[in-house]
Amino acid sequence: MNFLTIGHRGVMGVEPENTLRSFVAAQDAGLDLIELDLHLSKDGALVVMHDADVDRTTDGRGPIADKTLAELRALDAGRGERVPVFEEVLDAVSTPLQAEIKDIAAARALADVMLRRDLVSRVEVISFQDAAIAEIARLVPGVRTALVASRYGTDVVERATAVGATSLVLNIRRLTQEIVEQARKADLRIIGWVVNTQDDLRLVRALGLDAATTDYPEIKRTGRFTA
Repeated sequence: MNFLTIGHRGVMGVEPENTLRSFVAAQDAGLDLIELDLHLSKDGALVVMHDADVDRTTDGRGPIADKTLAELRALDAGRGERVPVFEEVLDAVSTPLQAEIKDIAAARALADVMLRRDLVSRVEVISFQDAAIAEIARLVPGVRTALVASRYGTDVVERATAVGATSLVLNIRRLTQEIVEQARKADLRIIGWVVNTQDDLRLVRALGLDAATTDYPEIKRTGRFTA
């Protein structure tokens, strides 16, 4: 498989993260996949935002879970962008998506959309939470999943296989050749994050990873030539 480049929350290095503007820019830049994050609003809408609260990325304050979709829509998510719901992203771009879920409740809401819109081939589901991956796998037959880890050891391979994940998304600051070799023995794809510099890119290519998650679209262009 060719080395893939994944847009982190769109292209968050140059556009407001997790907004339609950022996702369209990622698609226009030719990134192979687009990563985004999902939370549930107070009234059960599957909204696209990374943090559990709105403070960092909007002009509002407070937890997403305490706000209705209408209240979230009233916020400025950067450059006049509004907080999107997942299905708006599906309609705005055709690039394959990597959807990160934070808990079992989000897994169930995402499963409903995936089954209704037949998204198994288009959406890979990723999570730091083993239980969330297990839940989406139970609800959506054939779904592709990946376990995400920031602080980890070789046990991350066993965790991924235990929940049926086909990929690992790993913080490159802790990645070692030993973990790569163990993941390969378990037939797991490996994605490195966050790859934002040429040194980062050289590292993930030297380790033979399958893909890189990046904040910057330029990594797509240079990734083809870096080994």
